[in-house]
Amino acid sequence: MAPHTENSRPNLLYIHSDQHCANVLGCYGDPVVQTPHLDWLAAQGVLFESAYCPSPICVPSRMSTLTGRHPHENDCWTNEHMLDSGIPTLAHAMGAAGYRPTLIGRMHALGPDQLHGYAERLVGDHSANYIGGYPDVDHGMLTGTQGPDRISLVKSGPGLNAYEVHDEYVTSATIARLNELGIQRRSGVPWEPFSLSVGLMLPHQPFVARRQDYDKYAGHVPPPRHPEPFGPHLHPYFRWWRERCGITDVTDEEGMRARTAYWALVNRVDDMVGEILTALHRNGLAENTIIVYSSDHGEQVGEHGLWWKQTFYEEAVRVPMIISWPGHLPQGARCSQVVSAYDLNATILDALQAPPLPNSHGRSLLPLARGESDGWLGRAFSEYCTDEGCLHRMVRQDEWKLNYYHGQPPQLFNLREDPEELHDRAQDPTCRSIREELTAIVLDGWDPDAVAKRLREKRADVDILRQWARHTRPQETYRWPLRPEMDYLDE
Repeated sequence: MAPHTENSRPNLLYIHSDQHCANVLGCYGDPVVQTPHLDWLAAQGVLFESAYCPSPICVPSRMSTLTGRHPHENDCWTNEHMLDSGIPTLAHAMGAAGYRPTLIGRMHALGPDQLHGYAERLVGDHSANYIGGYPDVDHGMLTGTQGPDRISLVKSGPGLNAYEVHDEYVTSATIARLNELGIQRRSGVPWEPFSLSVGLMLPHQPFVARRQDYDKYAGHVPPPRHPEPFGPHLHPYFRWWRERCGITDVTDEEGMRARTAYWALVNRVDDMVGEILTALHRNGLAENTIIVYSSDHGEQVGEHGLWWKQTFYEEAVRVPMIISWPGHLPQGARCSQVVSAYDLNATILDALQAPPLPNSHGRSLLPLARGESDGWLGRAFSEYCTDEGCLHRMVRQDEWKLNYYHGQPPQLFNLREDPEELHDRAQDPTCRSIREELTAIVLDGWDPDAVAKRLREKRADVDILRQWARHTRPQETYRWPLRPEMDYLDE
């Protein structure tokens, strides 16, 4: 057999978590959480300080991250919307470049296409492949805590969260695959670069963590810096949202239990990332591997009196983004330019020498990561539209952020002067020109009335698809078997 030679193309290890607030990471400045492995990854690569998700909710954010297109271009705004299988994705482009992209774990796609360009999937999502799919997810003692509802704060604390069990399976499958690749590499078998995308569920609520992790943070996590009391002074959207979800009067005990569990769950994410990175290095696969860590959106964790996501505050819409590529990117660098998940998509394709996605808004971050910022337009969008009448869109441009709420007053923040978003400048006469400029940018190519009409049409479609799945019980191709006994509180 001819001697083994390394392929010059890089490998990819892309780890994507769920609902990770960038502020709750050691390398992003949190003094309490213990994230040594992600901190190490940041020290080996480039940390992006101002990275934004396409939508502050799971499915539209994830589908847009895959395609590089805005939610309104994907026709995908809610967690019940399917991505058209005819739209090419990051995985399709990697496959077109000669890779065999593998997905392990979370994707949160709905419908018969559970691959969207991935050639292989080792662990599925915990939820149904179809809207209304059978059987329904049973969270046992923690039923209801996975959604935006007060019960997720009431039922919080030490115990077991089934999403953590899911991620342990994902971590185990990832390590097993890396071990197989290491054996192949050492055996002299002809070598092809790998593309592994790893989808974790944590630190998404339920706010329940294993006792040993919870106790590590009990009494050490600080309260929210800016708890906002409920009252008529609130923006009308936040008044409605807090009433709808039952968070007008969260108790200190509930809030601190939930925050303690969240910090513990972030710690567990870091532990699992560490196990994966250890396997990568142990098998001699790290030298020419691009390692990426990011998340689909953030978590409010009580800031501004809010929980979960569904907002454009920094805690919910800004995400961690770390890229390491030994020998190609600087170590320990920090980039303050405004970037988006679309750019992360384009960056991965650029590094893998894959064809760029047509109609993608992504721009490769490789020059920016190397300090070449000339000509970079610091702009990012996020979109949140629902069947309940929310028609919201955000633009962050340089130091300014405009939050547009159709039919309601906008919000305008200068994040350089006011990084914690305490002073809404939308009605400030001195900010009129920047407000008008950013409003025009938000509405350019985005028609809220047309979006509302399409949402009504899709709601009728979804009703039929849900009834179909409930009655026909279609075969599910990729589903991880969540069981009710995996969800419980110790007390």
